[in-house]
Amino acid sequence: MPETSASRLEIRSVGLSDVGRKRKLNEDTFAAADSLGLYVVADGMGGHAAGEVASRLAVESIERHMAGAPQADQTAPSEVTTQAFDAGLPAPARKVITAIRMANQEIVRSVRHDASMRGMGTTVVLAYIQGRRAYIGSVGDSRAYLVRDDEITQLTDDHTFVNEQVRAGTLTPAEARRHPARNILTRAVGSSEEVDADVVEHDIEAGDLILLCSDGLTTMIDDEDILEVVRRNAGDPQRACKALIDLANDRGGDDNITAILIKASAAARA
Repeated sequence: MPETSASRLEIRSVGLSDVGRKRKLNEDTFAAADSLGLYVVADGMGGHAAGEVASRLAVESIERHMAGAPQADQTAPSEVTTQAFDAGLPAPARKVITAIRMANQEIVRSVRHDASMRGMGTTVVLAYIQGRRAYIGSVGDSRAYLVRDDEITQLTDDHTFVNEQVRAGTLTPAEARRHPARNILTRAVGSSEEVDADVVEHDIEAGDLILLCSDGLTTMIDDEDILEVVRRNAGDPQRACKALIDLANDRGGDDNITAILIKASAAARA
């Protein structure tokens, strides 16, 4: 059924990043392009500013790929697309996975050319919105949330040691939040020759808010507080983003903090 003006969504976003209270360098990178329906948060890791390099390379690579022609994913190197082209996935989901794999390759190549960057990597969470459908790709522990009807739902899984223990039933979510190994990642972009990216699809409706964020936000404030801040400022995503970052800093600001809020509204009638 063709999309009518009454069914179309208007998508607008705001993104903010802050160094936090404890770090000297912001190793997070983000991009928000309403014209493409593309939103990315990357949280880099690695010494000697390599984390900043890794997150920047990942975001720039993903932007280049996603901004290409609709068939751009067909020209990706075969070693990238071999596993990405699952026959059961729709084209936008394949494009998301391929973009993350190409970012992984770019970081791996950079490490080969500069030994001082060895050990660098980055998390990635991205939202690719096509019509009334969001395709969410993720590697690491940066998260995507959906806020709808006064409820918040985490759309991504954390690729961390403690989250594996939670899924196995050996840790509770409350224990995981306080666990000393909570920041140990089991997957990262650029940390190995191949990367296993998750992709999920979700219908979006007028009034929905999608939040992408680095763990500098979610380790400082829990989901209920995130929901309260977003709900209180739902009419002003810029103010909501700032309020989230301010609250994370008020709670300690242990890490860099990045948040993108994407708001879906009914398109104005022509």
